[in-house]
Amino acid sequence: MTIPDGDDRPRQVCGTCGFINYVNPKIVVGSVALHEGKILICRRAIEPRRGFWTLPAGFLEENESVEEGAIREAREEACADIRIEGLLAVYSIPRISQVQLMFRARLESPSIAPGPESLEVAFAAFDDIPWSELAFPSVKWALEQHRDFLAGAPAPFANPPGTLYR
Repeated sequence: MTIPDGDDRPRQVCGTCGFINYVNPKIVVGSVALHEGKILICRRAIEPRRGFWTLPAGFLEENESVEEGAIREAREEACADIRIEGLLAVYSIPRISQVQLMFRARLESPSIAPGPESLEVAFAAFDDIPWSELAFPSVKWALEQHRDFLAGAPAPFANPPGTLYR
């Protein structure tokens, strides 16, 4: 590790060719997808937080738009076809080097089934969400902010006050 000229932090630099290996945050994309007023939720079949409920979301792939990634994740995790309606929120989670983009979406059809990363999938009314079994804080934020959006609050949202932690 060395600090390259003009930089301010140690980086992995090849001693032979000078290539700098920049390690950057991961981008996560997902959606709050509705069907007849209910939200699509997925019980995780993988770690971290196996067995807990989440929204369809995952890492953005190379050469993929953020919208395409959110659509792909809904298909992979819940065999769901969604239509993106707009950006709901952008979350900054520096302690795990992630930026999360959550979209508002509608299901194109009510047909859903667990994909390889889900134990089960379901539609839940807001009052029926298993709040104590949510996998990640950002899932709770997205659900609550989606409710606020439906009540008239403008999107996009960001981390709730006091939640930008390292």
